[in-house]
Amino acid sequence: MNLFSARLADGARLEVDGFVVRLSVSRRARRISLRIDSARREAVAIAPTERRLSEALEFARDRRAWIAERLEAIPRAANLSAHDEITIFGEPCALIANGRRARLVRDAPGAARALMGCGEGVVEPLLVARAVKREALAVFKARAAIHCGRLGVALPSISIADARTRWGSCSPARPGRSASIRLSWRLALAPFDVADYVVCHECAHIVEPNHGPRFWAQVHRLVGDPSRHRAWLRANGAALQAAIG
Repeated sequence: MNLFSARLADGARLEVDGFVVRLSVSRRARRISLRIDSARREAVAIAPTERRLSEALEFARDRRAWIAERLEAIPRAANLSAHDEITIFGEPCALIANGRRARLVRDAPGAARALMGCGEGVVEPLLVARAVKREALAVFKARAAIHCGRLGVALPSISIADARTRWGSCSPARPGRSASIRLSWRLALAPFDVADYVVCHECAHIVEPNHGPRFWAQVHRLVGDPSRHRAWLRANGAALQAAIG
């Protein structure tokens, strides 16, 4: 076992049989537990106090076969090539490496979309991501305006992020500060209805900053039963994170 950190502490990262275990202290935890951080491709050993981190580490070592199996199942980052397709809000989009000014185009109404300017002969993931982010922000703002209109609240500021552990967050308005919403741009790679559900979810938090029955009633009123969208994200979230480097 090789230590990345000199001592067992909250946030320390250690190497155990070739994979990484990150130690975490959670005051809400009642027992030692283990989870997989798909975005970072590492295991997280959780203890209720720092004094029990050694137990958490031993717990992870005892379950190294389980950890290895789960880590192997996480999708690897895709290698994108010219003329490959990605989906943007559920719509196929061909990647064209004919320059470095990435932009989404459609030749005619109803025609297939293309993402031009993805690189000079070779697709550059950063250029692809840049164009997808622009499209994501435009769609998120448009959908938030619709949902907030139905909720009867002012449109908050909308921004994009690349958070690996949550799809969106909402900061409700407070005295001297307006509401704001941050959304993962990678939702643009999901079906439109799934991405729209997350936008709606965060907009609903402006009026109900919790996950109580009244919150879910608002979500259901705006987008119907959200269970299928939540299930899609659980099943495909790791693939979204790996779709574009």
